[in-house]
Amino acid sequence: MAGVQSEMELAFAGLHQLCAPMLEHLEHMDRLPVPQRDALRTAFGISAGPPPDRFLVGLAVLGLLSEVAGDPPLVCVVDDMQWLDRASAQALGFAARRLAADPVGLVFAARVPGEELTGLPQLEVTGLRDSDARALLESVLPGPLDARVRDLIIAETGGNPLALLELPRGLSPAELAGGFGLPGAPPLSGRIEDSFRRQLEVLPAQTRRLLHLAAADPSGDRSLVWRAAGRLGVPVQAADPAVEAGLVEFGPRVRFRHPLVRSAAYRSASFPERQLVHGALAAVTDPRADPDRRAWHRAHAAPGPDEGVAAELESSAARAQARGGLAAAAAFLERSALLTADLTRHARRTLAAAQASMQAGAFGKALELLATDEAGPLDELASARVDLLRGHLAFASGLGSDAPLLLLKAAKRLESLDPGLARETYLNAWMAASFAGNLAGAGEMVEVSRAARTRPKADPRCPADLLLDGLALLFTDGRPAAAPVLRQAVSAFAAGDISREEGLRWGWMAATVLWDDDAGRAIAGRQVQFARDAGALDQLPVDLIALAMDAGWSGDFETAASLIAEADAVREVTGSRIAPYATMFLASLRGDQAEVTPLVEAAVAEAAASGQGAAATYAHWAAAILYNGLGLYADALASAARAIADAHLYVSMWALPELIEAAVRSGRPDTAADALDRLAETTQAGGTEFALAVEARARALLCKPAAAESRYREAIDRFGRTRLRTELARAHLLYGEWLRRQSRRVDAREQLRTAHEMLDTIGMRAFAERARHELLATGERVRKRTVETAGALTAQEAHIARLARDGRTNSEIGAQLYLSARTVEWHLRKVFTKLGITSRRDLDAIRLDADNPL
Repeated sequence: MAGVQSEMELAFAGLHQLCAPMLEHLEHMDRLPVPQRDALRTAFGISAGPPPDRFLVGLAVLGLLSEVAGDPPLVCVVDDMQWLDRASAQALGFAARRLAADPVGLVFAARVPGEELTGLPQLEVTGLRDSDARALLESVLPGPLDARVRDLIIAETGGNPLALLELPRGLSPAELAGGFGLPGAPPLSGRIEDSFRRQLEVLPAQTRRLLHLAAADPSGDRSLVWRAAGRLGVPVQAADPAVEAGLVEFGPRVRFRHPLVRSAAYRSASFPERQLVHGALAAVTDPRADPDRRAWHRAHAAPGPDEGVAAELESSAARAQARGGLAAAAAFLERSALLTADLTRHARRTLAAAQASMQAGAFGKALELLATDEAGPLDELASARVDLLRGHLAFASGLGSDAPLLLLKAAKRLESLDPGLARETYLNAWMAASFAGNLAGAGEMVEVSRAARTRPKADPRCPADLLLDGLALLFTDGRPAAAPVLRQAVSAFAAGDISREEGLRWGWMAATVLWDDDAGRAIAGRQVQFARDAGALDQLPVDLIALAMDAGWSGDFETAASLIAEADAVREVTGSRIAPYATMFLASLRGDQAEVTPLVEAAVAEAAASGQGAAATYAHWAAAILYNGLGLYADALASAARAIADAHLYVSMWALPELIEAAVRSGRPDTAADALDRLAETTQAGGTEFALAVEARARALLCKPAAAESRYREAIDRFGRTRLRTELARAHLLYGEWLRRQSRRVDAREQLRTAHEMLDTIGMRAFAERARHELLATGERVRKRTVETAGALTAQEAHIARLARDGRTNSEIGAQLYLSARTVEWHLRKVFTKLGITSRRDLDAIRLDADNPL
């Protein structure tokens, strides 16, 4: 297939051109998961459905190519990649990066590789050597050429074969003698096009008009071109001179000798001539079979504003958006706005074009369209939506510190115009401020919260309204006042009394601030399932990270590693810039300083650049856990203090127990006492077993001996009623350490043995080693655990092995990890070889250690 410049705005036009011969496989492809098959059918307009996720379409293309390939292998050649519509380019680039064991080759030819091809191997095609260039040039010259002129031509063409063949055509001996090194010469491609234009100029007028028609509709539909030609009175015989000149073929499809011939033919037409041919093509295009192409031709034929054409283009945009073609939708809407005379409609369509451009990732174009919109008259709602979109752009483009106030401004303006949208915008502003963390202005969280408190409520009983009220109360009235409202929101979210959209975006926040691990787990699990079902890959990494953290806290490092691997796969697919939150957390629990340190340093360094202040706060918290495990209490105290100083809503809250433990061990009881007061404010408001257990353990560290033991036992008892095995093990460790310091060695050994066994089994090596040293101090001998692995699996191989062990098919594993079934099979063969097994059944007997968990 080849990209066509005038089809760049038609979503999936290029992909359809490539895949059309394979579409019969869609009906019989049982191995392609239904969501992928449906996404591809929707993208091609074969069936109706919700807008498909672009990555789901890419995965469907990967599966289609893999299934069609076999013996012999399949090779797909994509020429003129630079002119491919963006949706097709993204899908094909996605598929190309995931071809591993599949007998498929994808070859792209492009003048300059676009970002869609990032990560693929490249081969730069350079010009011919001088001797070969000289031989090729001489093969098309009508006679002898001065050597200096010949060398100048070769030098200026850079050995480009097309230039060497085409530049001399149509030039007289006198012109050839003059050379090509003229001042201000246009770029090479422009000069080649000029060569083709000279060849076109000598053709009869009717032939040129026929070529204008063919160039204006790049579909290659011969019958369409002939129908339009008949409408303009161009006879069939008009094609003969162009065919004899070798410029075009009128076979089963209309094909120009080179894309630059098409470009030259189209550009050589005057503006009125272009309007004429587009009008003829629109008149003969079936409005039911191809409404989008007809609307596009009508737009180019319109002499000025035309509401009928603008409305057609708006409908085309809606169809493009339904197929997942956001870039195409933006182009249709932008053209629709240009043809709109009514100022109100013009503003609405321009704003819609900006919205579509932002969703397509074209942030610069979106800002340009917003500037155009602001230059004209806007009603209050349209003006507020412009502010809203500017805030979204700031957040989406990584400028987290700019986004909160922009979104707050939009939310205030929307209050009287659309209370539901205002609520959503306040939540966005609150989220943006939380995400920016300490990089946002000192009072931004308070300012957002105060404004949210006074907003008109769309529905006071709505879970999202309850959530926003509770979050706002946190910063205006404190946690005790916010807790009852947040509990109502948590109950609604955990019970599922919410829409999919609300659940996907906001469900986790209320449970987190209340230390409610049970509700948080239920909400995160539902959100992951929602995101997978909806193909919401932009949201899925966040939900997977939340679930991975819960698994890590529960001591299920195997599941946590699996979820992290899936999140990493999605991040790699989408290009998400989200920080490796769960990876840092899990590595800190394992006590892996070699892994944690570079992760923390990178997160802190990148936080300021990306506006993700929360990432730095999180990194400091993870470092505090690591250092407490290693017994480096001064370092733990410093890291926890940094996390708390950032005043992040829940990460700073989690850092308080780490600071208290480190401060006590560092001989800083006053610092620990101050932190305990702050911790108690959060735990008392939460009132959950998790919250009260954390508080009891922290108080035990600061209590006098008479009261400390009951606090330790309370913490162990409360943690025992949760799934938080890591925290329970740490409570046993602290209790055992305290008992040893009270010279109660027998009692200490009991607690320390329990702690060591739990920590060792979980894989918390640093804390386990701390427990081992304490046991040695009681006089008990404990052998240091030796690490043995059953095979050096990569993270991806281990994840695939876990899924296979759990009974997933190759297709199901591929769908989850964005691989083809063949590639999954290939990875499994390597897993079997490394583990010394022969089948999936043998995976049940394999259990790898924390370094390589299966």
